[in-house]
Amino acid sequence: MQTSEAVELIRSAVARRAGMWADLGAGDGTFTRALTDVLARGSRVYAVDRDARALATLKRWAAEKDADVITVVADFTTPFELPGLDGALDGMLIANALHYVRDAGAVLARLATRLRRGGRLVLIEYDRRGANRWVPYPIPLAHLPELAASAGFSTPVITATTPSAFGGDLYVAAADRLGGA
Repeated sequence: MQTSEAVELIRSAVARRAGMWADLGAGDGTFTRALTDVLARGSRVYAVDRDARALATLKRWAAEKDADVITVVADFTTPFELPGLDGALDGMLIANALHYVRDAGAVLARLATRLRRGGRLVLIEYDRRGANRWVPYPIPLAHLPELAASAGFSTPVITATTPSAFGGDLYVAAADRLGGA
């Protein structure tokens, strides 16, 4: 997916205002780049991934573009630090990564604590029925409301769908953190 396609996919899920966001499972940064395009000037995006080489590519891009992107080599499914973050995130995006997590509900509940009250979760996933080696723990649309509620999020709103190059559809869901500080 090209950055321009990612921008169009997330545009209606991410408010165009300045904020602190995290792209979890960022890889080489397609959606990190999209976030920097969609968010207003003055925003910071933390790109979190366990692949240091992929993040090095993104770090070079951010330096060239003078984008406020901080790369963090970490597995988002375990506790990690975000350097320089004072307080909670305004939003987090998880694109095509949560389907690798066996207990997505537990991970989302832990991640929710990193968001301010009302903070936005943007989830991009495949809507498919069965597991396979590329999507071992699918998150079909039918199960998304229950998953979000169990992790402390509002009922997700589907803001976009697009055919996947790998069959089926990708969906973009936005939900906000309920309660908490």
